[in-house]
Amino acid sequence: MLNIVDIGANLTHDSFDRDRADVLARAAAAGVRRAIVTGASVTGSVQALALSEAHPGILFATAGVHPHHSAEFDAHTAAALATLLRSPNVVAVGECGLDYFRDLSPRDAQQHAFRAQLELAVDSGKPVFLHQRDAHADFLAALVEWLPKISRGGVAHCFTDGVAELEAYLDLGLYIGVTGWVCDERRGAALRAAVPRIPLERLLVETDAPYLLPRDLLPKPAARRNEPAFLPHVLERVAALMQKPVEAVARATTENAERLFRLS
Repeated sequence: MLNIVDIGANLTHDSFDRDRADVLARAAAAGVRRAIVTGASVTGSVQALALSEAHPGILFATAGVHPHHSAEFDAHTAAALATLLRSPNVVAVGECGLDYFRDLSPRDAQQHAFRAQLELAVDSGKPVFLHQRDAHADFLAALVEWLPKISRGGVAHCFTDGVAELEAYLDLGLYIGVTGWVCDERRGAALRAAVPRIPLERLLVETDAPYLLPRDLLPKPAARRNEPAFLPHVLERVAALMQKPVEAVARATTENAERLFRLS
């Protein structure tokens, strides 16, 4: 039986409202014994913390503001996140970073919110849960400045880039989170080329549920909704690319999650 950690699941999403307990039961039956619930706004982070408190030792939370919501970030936001980060159930700052693919917030607002959250990671002593899409140069510049001050490092959540970006993040000491993107025959080629280069001691796995349902999953769920129970499928694909036993990859990713996030 596997014992793995889904380090990024959006379990407060309304698509889980009707069957969240069943989703957690299916995850446990599949060997996904713990999960980290992603906070992407102040409201979402409050909800993630509440959900983690309702499932002690099974669910944990992050607290942060996704770059899509950066235009909303102000002093009150920073204060609210600082309060949330005092909870032992909140294990990371984020989801935070830069997203120039959709530009749902102005880029200067994204950069301001990102740097403010990196400062929160310094102050809280917790790692950062990072998001980057089509913004590698600016993202890297901020990390080069701030990561040396962050005692616990962080993870490049839902890493989808190639070898060059991977090596830059590894050089900074980051962990790498791999999702079902690796199973996407249309757009996952760069990631599949990069995965064998990830040191086992830096690898983490995640679903980003309800998003990023693995495209090669059979049979596909009727709702086409991703959930933590499908994480072993991602793990198996990663293990095959790394040419390592599934059990060894499972054990390493669990130990890595426990170390980075100090999971109980």
